[in-house]
Amino acid sequence: MNKISIVLFAVFSMAFVTGTFAGGLPVSAAKKAKRPEKVEFPSRDGLLISANVYEISDGAPVILLCHQARFNKFEYAGIARELNKLGFNCIAIDQRSGGPISNQPNETNLRARKAGKPTSYLDAEQDILAAIDYVSDRYEKPLILWGSSYSSTLALYIAASNDKVSAAVSFSPGNYFADKKGSLIDILSTFKKPMFITSSKEEIKYIDELLRKMTLNDKQVHFKPEGKGYHGSRSLWQGMVGGEEYWNAIRSFLEKLR
Repeated sequence: MNKISIVLFAVFSMAFVTGTFAGGLPVSAAKKAKRPEKVEFPSRDGLLISANVYEISDGAPVILLCHQARFNKFEYAGIARELNKLGFNCIAIDQRSGGPISNQPNETNLRARKAGKPTSYLDAEQDILAAIDYVSDRYEKPLILWGSSYSSTLALYIAASNDKVSAAVSFSPGNYFADKKGSLIDILSTFKKPMFITSSKEEIKYIDELLRKMTLNDKQVHFKPEGKGYHGSRSLWQGMVGGEEYWNAIRSFLEKLR
């Protein structure tokens, strides 16, 4: 992550240290909400991945939710329920590159560490790919791939080449893996699938750079917040200042995909 991303993470991580949030819902509300279905399936290397399924209907479109660094599937505890209200099934996964939120562990990360497996951002790509296969098989349809910070970068790389992904939602991506996966600037220059990309206000310049060779079509959105905003998908958490402008933008984008 760039320096701005690291600073933003430090500022807002205090919410977890104090136990204020559980993935966008106050802890008390998160405990009262109906429990999602917990599922497990193997990653590409056999490591077991844990995930939460927020399902409203077998026939509803589906969103695969991937968390940011040091986080886990509970980044989306509140977000997924709001997306349910918009008519989408959601599956939030624990990637091996992550950690605990408040008192909620990242089970995939714990298994990887116990097995002595590496847990870098790029090591987690196989978890996302395995989750795409699982979701695609379960619902027998293409999915919307949603990422936050490092996983939003991976989401764009994957969406560009994976036919099981119909659209991408990317909160605070960066050209972090250019040396190993090729420049995301070049990959996005020919990207035609529906895409929603956004960031904090401070990070807009980095998104503009990623998109500098790209001409957006009518189903591709670069949302630039009026307020300061936040790094990653926590922009949508309940109680975050300015969060409603992000919600208005993502609702409008998703409505076009239904």
